Amino acid sequence: MNRLAIRILAVSLGVAMALTPCAFAKKHKKQKDYNISENALKNVKSEQPDKILYDKAMVAMKKGHYDVARLDLQTLLNTYSDSEYAMRAKMAVGDTWFKEGGSAALAQAELEYKDFITFFPNAPEAAEAQMKVGDIWFMQMEKPDRDPQNALNAEREYRTMLEQFPDSPLLPQARQKLREAQEVLAQRQFEIGEYYFSQNNWAASIARLQTVADTYPLFSRSDQALISIGDAYANWASFVSHYRIPERAKEELETYYDQRAAAAWDRVCTQYPLSAHVEDAKDRLIAMGQPVPEPTAAELAESQAEEDSRVPVRLGKKTLLLLEHGPNTIHAARVGEPSLTTPPPVIPKDLNEQARVAFVDAMKGTPIPQLSLPGQPAPAQSAANPAETPASEGGTVQTLEFGQVPTANNGAPGNSVSVQVENGEGGGAGATEAPGAGSSTPASPPLVAPVGPTNNQPLPPVDKPTSAPQQINEIPAGASQQMAATPPAAAKGRKNPNPKFYKKEESSSTHKKKKGLKKLNPF
Repeated sequence: MNRLAIRILAVSLGVAMALTPCAFAKKHKKQKDYNISENALKNVKSEQPDKILYDKAMVAMKKGHYDVARLDLQTLLNTYSDSEYAMRAKMAVGDTWFKEGGSAALAQAELEYKDFITFFPNAPEAAEAQMKVGDIWFMQMEKPDRDPQNALNAEREYRTMLEQFPDSPLLPQARQKLREAQEVLAQRQFEIGEYYFSQNNWAASIARLQTVADTYPLFSRSDQALISIGDAYANWASFVSHYRIPERAKEELETYYDQRAAAAWDRVCTQYPLSAHVEDAKDRLIAMGQPVPEPTAAELAESQAEEDSRVPVRLGKKTLLLLEHGPNTIHAARVGEPSLTTPPPVIPKDLNEQARVAFVDAMKGTPIPQLSLPGQPAPAQSAANPAETPASEGGTVQTLEFGQVPTANNGAPGNSVSVQVENGEGGGAGATEAPGAGSSTPASPPLVAPVGPTNNQPLPPVDKPTSAPQQINEIPAGASQQMAATPPAAAKGRKNPNPKFYKKEESSSTHKKKKGLKKLNPF
């Protein structure tokens, strides 16, 4: 047994001694091939220092250590400015601020992305940087009833993205974000227009709603905006009947406003034929006696695609949307080209001026020009100077202030537009309406000349009236002293000429007569 163990040990020792020189020889051969004088990175499995810094920064950013990641990235940019990782490092600096969040960090991220676009405008990552600039403002958007500045900035940046980088693969995302930002802006204008409509301020309501219809055609409630525009014009026409003006002028003005109302409802039938409120527009046109337009096949297909793209909202989703801080953009369309330009907004002053010109033409008997819808170039005005108050044949025209609520015949307030009321044909002197409070319109000239002599010569003495006698309001001298010396009791013939207490002139509890048990009290 001992011999067997000795033999095994001897064999093992021999094998170990045979393998040991080979291992040492192999290791020595590897050290011999490594030449540090030629190239430190040649045939060596080692990474470059800029790559090491970049990878280290990415790991730190992944773990949420954004300040450590920025320090490594700035070291890479300052030390290895010509590195192939410099461009990605510059982009990553902005990403660290973007992921950190907060208003201050997002503002710094925007600056970093703008700098990247400036230094690398032709790089594929430039479109990504521009997209993230729009996302910065999109994340900070408020509800429609709050400050719209963030939504306006997001709209501007996404439009820049679509214009400057038309070949980017990020265009579908930017286009959808732009639709949602415009949905918020349109909702804000729509709510303001509806508020003015509830206050019977037709000019302000039409201005807001027309701006929505012209600027944001993909708005989910554009059909309601156009219907409200037509209703505002119809209400504006209904108040014309309260003004005491000639019937001919009244009919022309009513036709003028009815045509505008019909044009708004026609647009609902042709541009949004499959919307939820198209039947309301058709009913209004039929009630007015206007023909209902038929949409084309292309308009039907476009409206169908737009309505199908909207996401239906269930009750549970509506509850969650009420708890969210940001705006609700779930009703935004998913198809269609968003508007890349903003037309000039419609101003209530321009609408009032068009209404004033139409009134002047109606009162003068000239045909009212077919004015275009708000937002389009206004047609030529009448020959009368709008700044002057024209006069029609047989009477004068009184101008009320635009924007003030005129007074109807029954004393009830009318709409928010002013009217020009003619004194003359069909009106008479009693038909003049006084301007509202605060009006600076001067009084109109008298209709009837004053009766009396035209010269200023004095009348003859015979015709002069007798002068009235001079009134004497002074008290004779000495009368005041005599009245003051005579007491009231003496004037009435009483026994006590000068009592100490006058009941009619003075009041005191000490001069009242004692009653009851008080008479027995000697004190």
